[in-house]
Amino acid sequence: MAQKNILIVCGEASGDLNAASLAKKILEIDPGIKIRAVGGTLLRQAGAEIFCDIKGLAVIGFFDALKKLPKFFALQKTILQEIKRDKPDAIILVDFSGFNLRLAKKIKKTIPILYYVSPQVWASRSGRIKTIKEYIQKMIVLFKFEEDFYKKNGIAVDFIGHPLLDIVRPSMHKKDFLNKFRLAESKTTVALLPGSRKQEVKNILPLMLSTCLLISERLRNTQFLIAKSPQVDWDIYNLETYNLKIPVEIIEGQTYDCLEAADFCLVCSGTATLETAILGKPFVIIYKMNLLNYLLYRPQVKIPYIGMVNIVAERKIIPEFIQYQAGPKKIADEVIKILQNPSRIWQVKKDLAEVKALLGEKGASERAARIILDSLK
Repeated sequence: MAQKNILIVCGEASGDLNAASLAKKILEIDPGIKIRAVGGTLLRQAGAEIFCDIKGLAVIGFFDALKKLPKFFALQKTILQEIKRDKPDAIILVDFSGFNLRLAKKIKKTIPILYYVSPQVWASRSGRIKTIKEYIQKMIVLFKFEEDFYKKNGIAVDFIGHPLLDIVRPSMHKKDFLNKFRLAESKTTVALLPGSRKQEVKNILPLMLSTCLLISERLRNTQFLIAKSPQVDWDIYNLETYNLKIPVEIIEGQTYDCLEAADFCLVCSGTATLETAILGKPFVIIYKMNLLNYLLYRPQVKIPYIGMVNIVAERKIIPEFIQYQAGPKKIADEVIKILQNPSRIWQVKKDLAEVKALLGEKGASERAARIILDSLK
């Protein structure tokens, strides 16, 4: 029997994380499978052969995407050549919808395409449903409400639960982690997660640091750390923290350890909100983008919340500070109010536990892997 061959395409850090977990399970179940991919470090470590690295592909908004159009056209051409040369038995698209749905059209149903981690068509740009219905053989989704949504639209779908339930595990005990980075156990630790994209960090980290300055003025016994994304260069973090009036520890590649050590978190909207929720840490959601991008996209969003924890909960359990609302004083006031109210912290932790339960059962990546392998038979 000829060796089966899968092509995986992702484009951002969160996609690389989910794709890596998926690839690892596929290879555990069937070590004879060949996986080639557009991906990053994690997908490579999982055993995929990376023919194009994703560093620098992530975009925020229309204007950022416009600047990178030549890069995307070149990548699309490379992938189509790869498909023609390697003739994969299935193509797995992971999130990265702006690029991946256009790619699906170009493949023109010549090879089965499965989509893992759904585009947020239930929140905005519902016109993409037509593309999904025409070109995607099956959606593999992480949230129960997504399964209901696709079924209503007549699209083949499987709900598997969220792979983060298996992935989110600190590697160190809180005490050991704090000692390693010379942080005090007696202080309140606030962790900053300013995103995994260069532009996100540039937009959001200064806002978070200004908030921390205000918190430190009113809560003296507080210390701060930044969970640095390996996808973003050190220069950006160093520039923003240079000459800062308070010490801030920058820690790369240990996001879950940073979260485990934290008493409270400032979190950029995105996958990190679910990672923080799974670990049960009180937090606020912060997001700010280029004003033109915001004015362009805001009217398209049809849901009341931006944070996945609030979307899953179907109510606002975590405060959101988005664009005009994202002022340091406003955020600091809310953080201090929560930190000084034990009953509020208890309620937030209870709500986050309920959200975690709604993410399904552990083993999502294995379930996805088996669905994909079954499609090859």
